[in-house]
Amino acid sequence: MHKLFLTLALIVVSGLANAQSHDVQDDRGRTVPMPDTPERIVVLQEPLLGIPILELGLDIVGSYGRNDDGSSMLRVDFIKTVLGKDGADLGISGIGPLGNIDLEKLSALKPDLIIGGESDADKADILSSVAPVYLKNIRTPDITGFSTQQKLADLLGVSDRFDALMADYKSQLDDVRAKLPETPNGKTYLAVIIYDQINVVSNMSGVIQAIEDLGYRRADLQGSGKASGYGQGFAVPLSSEQFARLNPDILIIMNSYVSADRGQAAIRDRLNAIVPGWDRFLRPHKEGRVLYLDSVAVTTPTVASARHTLDAIEAWATSK
Repeated sequence: MHKLFLTLALIVVSGLANAQSHDVQDDRGRTVPMPDTPERIVVLQEPLLGIPILELGLDIVGSYGRNDDGSSMLRVDFIKTVLGKDGADLGISGIGPLGNIDLEKLSALKPDLIIGGESDADKADILSSVAPVYLKNIRTPDITGFSTQQKLADLLGVSDRFDALMADYKSQLDDVRAKLPETPNGKTYLAVIIYDQINVVSNMSGVIQAIEDLGYRRADLQGSGKASGYGQGFAVPLSSEQFARLNPDILIIMNSYVSADRGQAAIRDRLNAIVPGWDRFLRPHKEGRVLYLDSVAVTTPTVASARHTLDAIEAWATSK
């Protein structure tokens, strides 16, 4: 009998230990009981929250946009493209199609923490009945590069892992900088992504972090009415006339991440449909200063996306 009581006591103590938490304030000003060691995390924004968390070596048990077996519902798979891993092998289950959470599936995963973005604020109250909900700003203008990932590392108690990622990244940065045909200091860049029209990529992704860390500075957009030509969100529209006048030292062009084909040929064909004959007059293209990148690989706010960008820049530099 004594052993039985001792065993029950140990189970209770163990459960209390696992349930230990501390109050934090999320980016929306809400007080959230944060688990001291979250082990069953569900994310409501996979590219902007899930990929940064996975790269930090933490587990995710559920994510929007995935089937029950962990495969992607979408045409693209950010986990596979950015991290080279399989959602099913990682044990990630779906929680319903985008914009339509299945509360039964969510509850079955027994999450100890749910992390969402600003647009998930309207769901926070109902989701809090399942697990604590932390809302992280992921689209505000002050977010740059992988600052989101760094803040998530601090929040989840794995800052040392982010520091290790940064050490490897900085080493690669130095190697790539040394291979550039000329010093990037004072040189300019611009990155565009093609949806229904051409858009300029803002500063909240790994691709921008990498190219600016190399020493390139963002080119001004003539006739934009703005000093930088950038606004809020991931990308802002650029007119065909503005595109035709672009002449940064490096021009990065990407197809929409929902495109079935994000390769160079597909990007050029898409541009021809929007700006016929662009390849005959766009100076960066004529002078070999264009990089065609896979938007899925390089646009998450992660060290991994920055390193994919460095790989592409190194290949471009050594080919010259």
